[in-house]
Amino acid sequence: MMLTDCESEAKAKNQTMQDKILENLTTAVLVFDQNLRVRAINPAAEATLAVSDRQVHGLQIDELFQEDFASLANIKNALQTGACYNKREAHLLLSNGSPLTADYSITPITDSGQTSLLMELQPRDRLLRIHREETIKAKQETARILVRGLAHEIKNPLGGLRGAAQLLARELPDGDLQEYTNVIIEEADRLRNLVDRMLGPTKPPTMEPVNIHEVLERVCSLVHAETDGTLQLVRDYDPSIPEMSVDAEQLIQASLNIVRNAMQAINQFRPLSEGVITLRTRVLRQFTISNTRHKIICRVDIEDNGPGIPKDMVDNIFYPMVSGRADGSGLGLSIAQSILSQHSGIIACESQPGKTQFSLFIPFTNRHIKKHNHGHHTAGALLS
Repeated sequence: MMLTDCESEAKAKNQTMQDKILENLTTAVLVFDQNLRVRAINPAAEATLAVSDRQVHGLQIDELFQEDFASLANIKNALQTGACYNKREAHLLLSNGSPLTADYSITPITDSGQTSLLMELQPRDRLLRIHREETIKAKQETARILVRGLAHEIKNPLGGLRGAAQLLARELPDGDLQEYTNVIIEEADRLRNLVDRMLGPTKPPTMEPVNIHEVLERVCSLVHAETDGTLQLVRDYDPSIPEMSVDAEQLIQASLNIVRNAMQAINQFRPLSEGVITLRTRVLRQFTISNTRHKIICRVDIEDNGPGIPKDMVDNIFYPMVSGRADGSGLGLSIAQSILSQHSGIIACESQPGKTQFSLFIPFTNRHIKKHNHGHHTAGALLS
């Protein structure tokens, strides 16, 4: 039966609306044909599985991720019988080698005599990460309130102590005795500077369009100068990432704090000449930070081959004065986290012996980013 022009137009609009809904779902959705080959995948699934639609189109389900034999048999059975199949807390191994814990449901769909499978996949890792981030941010905010109150109580008497030492130095008959008052003044100044550092950034960030790779290259040049080029720095950049509206100086400080920590950890474990720090940039879609879902964000990974962070310290390393080194101040990561908070972002850490990775999640806030000519739509195009 021939469709009228109005019916065809209505069908096209309906299909467009369906595509938009699918693209904006936070649930990962995949469609497999009767041979269990990938027919379609939405952006949330691309982000969850760390793949692209073009990359996986036509792949078998076991080429997309590895699942246990019994579950694959149940999925095939759903295709044959038309029965739905659900699984909770499935442990999947992605094609890039990363593990993923997720709940998924399989729903057979029949169209024109052909049966396809619709998979809806909900990562549990993401929900656990969001809960962990909310807990960490709440604890850090409590810690910041305590530090502000403590700073006020410390700096006031320090100012009086320093002033009294200066007056005493003027009244001393013996100039040699001023050595002791100088010690009082210098230690008072040192404590004041320490308190100021504990407070972190005291002014709001100055947001300007910046290329994130210029920030990282500045960090690399500083580290290269500090190590005389003995430390190997590996760049793994996504060149399609457009400019971001950020405070470049603050992001340089945050990134440099993390890289320096990695450098010092490596130096305790092996010679710097054997150390490797990798700087990696990627764009993530439909990413939630605390209670806010961002259409796209920039992820910056800083990975090192140092000894790793003890498990009992990983959840506490972003608090002031917590350090895994005897000579560490424990302020670098706390300041970095404060800077990311001012950018509505967050820092996460994963560590095991021989590999520690800090990930900076920075939302795009500039809504007027132009498309980059890389043969595909970039993050800027998605924001416009």
